[in-house]
Amino acid sequence: MKLAIISHTEHYKLADGTIVGWGPTITEINFLAQIFDEIYHIAMFHDVEAPESSLPYTSDTIKFVPVEPTGGHSISDKIKVLLAAPKVIKTVNSVLKKTDCFQLRAPTGIGVFLIPYLTLFSRKKGWYKYAGNWNQQSPPLGYALQRFMLNHQNRKVTINGRWPNQKSHCLSFENPCLTQSDLEEGIKVRTKKNKESLINFCYAGRLEREKGVGRIIEAFNCLDEELSTRVGKVHLVGDGSQIEYFKILSGNSKIDFVFHGFLPTSKLFKIYEASHFFIMPTTASEGFPKVIAEAMNFGCLPVVSNISSIGQYVMDGNNGFLISPIDEGHVMKVIAKALLMSPEDYRSFVMKNDKIVRKFTYMYYVERIKMLLSE
Repeated sequence: MKLAIISHTEHYKLADGTIVGWGPTITEINFLAQIFDEIYHIAMFHDVEAPESSLPYTSDTIKFVPVEPTGGHSISDKIKVLLAAPKVIKTVNSVLKKTDCFQLRAPTGIGVFLIPYLTLFSRKKGWYKYAGNWNQQSPPLGYALQRFMLNHQNRKVTINGRWPNQKSHCLSFENPCLTQSDLEEGIKVRTKKNKESLINFCYAGRLEREKGVGRIIEAFNCLDEELSTRVGKVHLVGDGSQIEYFKILSGNSKIDFVFHGFLPTSKLFKIYEASHFFIMPTTASEGFPKVIAEAMNFGCLPVVSNISSIGQYVMDGNNGFLISPIDEGHVMKVIAKALLMSPEDYRSFVMKNDKIVRKFTYMYYVERIKMLLSE
């Protein structure tokens, strides 16, 4: 069986000509290659230097089909998306002729016109992967439109979380992020993980206000002297247009903030291993961020927002801590809880995540995709 994947995943070209792309998505597609004869990935090509988080495809059966980057928040950006529609549709059509089924990854700018196009004009077997917050109360217009269209068509849609009145064609799926070797290494790390005299925290993702990076820095800066002395390092992994603002915000702080920029997965996992808590007080349109499951696998307890499906996996005061409402004051209070918890409770929380992380393995995901395609 041959698969067409349509996404907004960023791709780049290395100096030796190798095509690489956003690591988490590329890894997922590399595993999907186990069950498809060929995969054609239609996605965005950026003619800039590739970040360290990029990875190559590992199978010759995966073919990258480039389209020009589109998307953004401004009105002009949205107009450009619509102007690009004829060219994108032509590319999609040419690839669909070579394949047996498709996966469209949403929400994305091109999804606004591709979802109705595929619904009305293609009879190919296919499914949609909606990676955003399926239960978001006031989503951006483009997200709301795509969610509405996906709710009112017949193909399967994989979504994050389980929700009241969820339609039968909408299937709850975990977003994969762990290999079998990751899982095995995680077991070793969790077995030895203990709460120590100095407690390390980490964050991984886009360095943006919406993701809560400012709230993290300000909350740590507001800790009293006694609690501050319990903090080791606060690792911030990722990059973004606001990074210089965050560096200034963390300047002259009594807390040791470490800005790592983008890191390859192997180095990111070492950060999780060295950290005791993963903190993400986000207000962004999240489904279930993969980084939470990755961190949990390495015994890094989540201190995270109670939005979307996150609270379906992180139970407050049981296997992590939920932040609600999401503001600097409540972030600080939850950080204090984490710092003051006993070593015995910490060990108990860590071990409760054993079963949860198994649902985020690529092996589990591939088996579920096989079931989806057989229906």
